Amino acid sequence: MKDDLKISLKKPSYPVCDLLKVYLQKYNRTIRLPIFYDDLLRFQGSVEVFDKNDKNTLWIRTYYNESERKEIDLNLKRIYTTLHSDGNQKIIPFLNVDAIDYCTFGNSKPFRIKIRNILNDNYAYFYVKKADASRIYGLELEHMLSPHNLNFLVYNDTLIEEHITGIPGDEFIEHMLPSCSSSEKSQIAKEFVKFNERCMIRLLGDMRSYNYVVVPTHDFDHVVYSIRAIDFDQQSYEGKFNVYRPQFFKENFIMVDLVSEKFEKMSINQYKLEERSIIAKRLMSYENRISELINSMSDDTISIPENELLLKTTIFEYTKDLKFMKSKNMGEILKNALEFVKRNYETENTEIVF
Repeated sequence: MKDDLKISLKKPSYPVCDLLKVYLQKYNRTIRLPIFYDDLLRFQGSVEVFDKNDKNTLWIRTYYNESERKEIDLNLKRIYTTLHSDGNQKIIPFLNVDAIDYCTFGNSKPFRIKIRNILNDNYAYFYVKKADASRIYGLELEHMLSPHNLNFLVYNDTLIEEHITGIPGDEFIEHMLPSCSSSEKSQIAKEFVKFNERCMIRLLGDMRSYNYVVVPTHDFDHVVYSIRAIDFDQQSYEGKFNVYRPQFFKENFIMVDLVSEKFEKMSINQYKLEERSIIAKRLMSYENRISELINSMSDDTISIPENELLLKTTIFEYTKDLKFMKSKNMGEILKNALEFVKRNYETENTEIVF
């Protein structure tokens, strides 16, 4: 089934509550930073950034006063050493800040920092963003419930995120998917089914093709593909259930067609069940940590009452589980969704009801 979803044009940014701050401190997600997001907003000028095909990327390259740039560069290098190593500043003389880019598109309006090692010309990116509780919950859930670990730091109202490497989904679908072999397309279709299931269960919304990346990994004589999210702003905010299912966005219709072409319904359900089983195992592995995170979500405000009512009502229609109707907020809705998956795994219930 296809649909063309519309989501909120502007999701509000939610502050980091005290309980979430305690959680982040406990699990080493906080550190005193030498520079804040607002400091980077004081740029004096900018130029548009174009890709190799001269297409506007919607990023702008920022410029600062010489008197400020030296201190900004030093502080960004310090952040890099903290994010990627033990904070040892001996490597700072060998680092150069090649670019500070600002994104004018989307909710988070991040800064993208390019750091280059001048000894070997290797470079890496990280992002400086305004801290948003929704996004932090999304990052933590991705870290624990997906196959991918994430590295990020929070201090007051500033969020530092490592760059997630991969081929943007929209570029992959347009330029690379058509030339993939039949077996590669089958494997990509399988990964999309699992990705779709993972996003739905953990209530990560807005996974249009430009909000995830496709990661090719060479394994002996073939390439293995994985799909991973790169945008977590829409964690547990929208009321429409299908917003949490990538298959319903028009940008993903080619992937949906690929799944329909490659698999019968029985195979699709098999891959859904595999992903649910993996998530259930991760839930048990991170049981205490996830419980603490969900407790914080349940004590927090990260959506609006209209969205919460619509979402819990829709999920109840699928599951007939009264716990969803008794959910008071998004945190409790997610808690009940995860418990539903875990309970079905423990009782070996293989029915796919949502």
